[in-house]
Amino acid sequence: MDRDLTTTCGYCGVGCRLEAHASDGKVITIAPALDGPANKGHTCLKGRFAHQFSRHRERLDSPLIRDGDGELRRASWEEAIALIVSELTRIRDADGPDAIAGLASSRATNEDCYVMQRMMRAAIGTHNIDNCSRVCHSPTSWALRKSFGLSGATGSFDDIEAADAAILIGANPTEAHPVAGARIKQATLRGLKLVTIDPRRIELADYGVLHLSPRPGTNAAVMLGLAHVVARDGLVDQPFLAARTEGYDETRALLEDYTPADVQRISGVPAADLQRAAHIYAEAGEASVMWGLGVTEHRYGSEVVRLICNLALMCGKVGRRGSALLPLRGQNNVQGSSDMGALPDTFTGYQSVADESVARRFEERWGVSMKRERGLKIPEMFSAAVAGDLKAMYIFGEDVAQTDPDTTHVIAALESLELLVVQDIFENETTRYADVVLPASSFLEKGGTFTNAERRIQLVAPAIDPPGDARTDFDILTTISAALGHDMGFQTPADAMDEIAALTPDWAGVSHERIGRGGLQWPVAADGTDSPILYEDAFELPGGRALLAALPYKPPGSEVSDAFPVILVTGRRLEHYNAGTMTRRTHNLDLVGSEWLEIHPDDAERLWIEDGSLVSVRSAHGRIELHAHVTARIEPGHVFTAFHFPEVRTNLLIGPSADVNTSCPEYKVVAVDVRPVSEKPRRTPAIAAAG
Repeated sequence: MDRDLTTTCGYCGVGCRLEAHASDGKVITIAPALDGPANKGHTCLKGRFAHQFSRHRERLDSPLIRDGDGELRRASWEEAIALIVSELTRIRDADGPDAIAGLASSRATNEDCYVMQRMMRAAIGTHNIDNCSRVCHSPTSWALRKSFGLSGATGSFDDIEAADAAILIGANPTEAHPVAGARIKQATLRGLKLVTIDPRRIELADYGVLHLSPRPGTNAAVMLGLAHVVARDGLVDQPFLAARTEGYDETRALLEDYTPADVQRISGVPAADLQRAAHIYAEAGEASVMWGLGVTEHRYGSEVVRLICNLALMCGKVGRRGSALLPLRGQNNVQGSSDMGALPDTFTGYQSVADESVARRFEERWGVSMKRERGLKIPEMFSAAVAGDLKAMYIFGEDVAQTDPDTTHVIAALESLELLVVQDIFENETTRYADVVLPASSFLEKGGTFTNAERRIQLVAPAIDPPGDARTDFDILTTISAALGHDMGFQTPADAMDEIAALTPDWAGVSHERIGRGGLQWPVAADGTDSPILYEDAFELPGGRALLAALPYKPPGSEVSDAFPVILVTGRRLEHYNAGTMTRRTHNLDLVGSEWLEIHPDDAERLWIEDGSLVSVRSAHGRIELHAHVTARIEPGHVFTAFHFPEVRTNLLIGPSADVNTSCPEYKVVAVDVRPVSEKPRRTPAIAAAG
């Protein structure tokens, strides 16, 4: 049977609309939807071609239970669910509901994440629920809420074309968000003045008018320096500040300490370049700022996002077409998983669990009673497990043993649990420690919605059915919740969305019927009117005024020393995605089949490292080996690698240092020692592909 449909891509946060053609239970072709609002008829090699994983021979197609010999064996759904319910009930009754925690999936739909957090709160009785935004854009969410009021981009990808200038900091869109990267590239060819800020000379630097290469961990100094120049040179939008903000006087006093010369000493960015960048942004008629994990995954990442907000407010560049703040979200639904309340401190729409009226509204709808104190964040969950206080975890669509920092600690936590349930589409590093593994569905096998990086809610439709006895995530979670004694009463994901809309003011007008082909950007009023641009008239804070924050530069959590003289920066490759669970099971593996370490020619010569030679990379927390690629794209004193291949185990090098406000790990600044391993240098296919 043939099936043709329009759905939304399940890779990055751009949210490309796709036309899928399936035949005989397999996806045959995928093409970009010409009317896709984010992708405008384009897609990347992952969205268009990397779909073979959906029927890969390693797909999980039956529940697995670990037997007495320590091996995973096939089991029926009835046996698996009975074991899960029995063990969760035992632990809840013996140790209390807070001895149990859950992780929702940012690869799954809004409706999946909603029922996951409802199951944890209503069926089990705990606020111990979190999602992978904790380890990527939780600093963005925290800062945007503090500065402006809402946890999302202030505009749309369309603002890229409407801008006269833009700052791109800590992001590499042509590899991590390729369609957005292409839109930025096209905009520069039409006259957009692009300033790139990154320790690596990313591809888009070749299309910009200016590239700044700060030392890793010094983003705050750079943003303070830009703001200093804006204030010093009379580029501040004083009427906007007076009418719509608070806190500028304290901020202005702080900026006195961040002259271009001072910032050059801290960051290495030439004073003249800093001044030029400030003028490009401030003097443009409309200008946007885009950022990624190179901003957030730092010890003070959340503070840097607030400093980005400061700069935009000082120049009055918020709330207008072409003047947007656009965080580039990593996973397809990392925005939505948090919007849906898969967080320890908020229900849907970032409504606080401590707010009495909010909590009562959810209690009445769900027919339960809940505590008013927040639950555990992901790092706290692992520490509690090692301490023996957390007994069980239900991990949905996250390979934490591969992607989370301080890998040794994470594995110790998983091994300490009395029960670990993993719900995913493949066995992975985390399922090695699972007691029960449940076969789930990919984005090509389910219905519901995703929310992309511009707050756009878009429909997802199934092109094929899950393989074998695998089930949709929505069906699995609602079934287990009912078995635990809390029947949600949903027949379809659309039913869940109706409840979300009823409980969430910013989603009041959302329904599957209204979303249509173009999607809706929340907030959505009860009549269905959405919000492509936020804060045109007022901010979502008391009095309608935004808040500037006087936050000084502070050094990163990891710095070079005699023992660890080089800084490691981690990121992504164009051909692969996150832990590589999907892309490594497609022909993308033929393009890039292994990982490598980028090192500057000066460092390579100093360390006796040849292109293609095997090197050891050691931090205070672990050691890995991989092959070197000598390139001038990386700055001297720094090395770069990705984390798509589990055999490399990049995150063994990452320690416990994390953002001070959100616990987001400091992936982007790791002091390491690099040295050659005795082996004849070779040029791997992966390195050759990288050029």
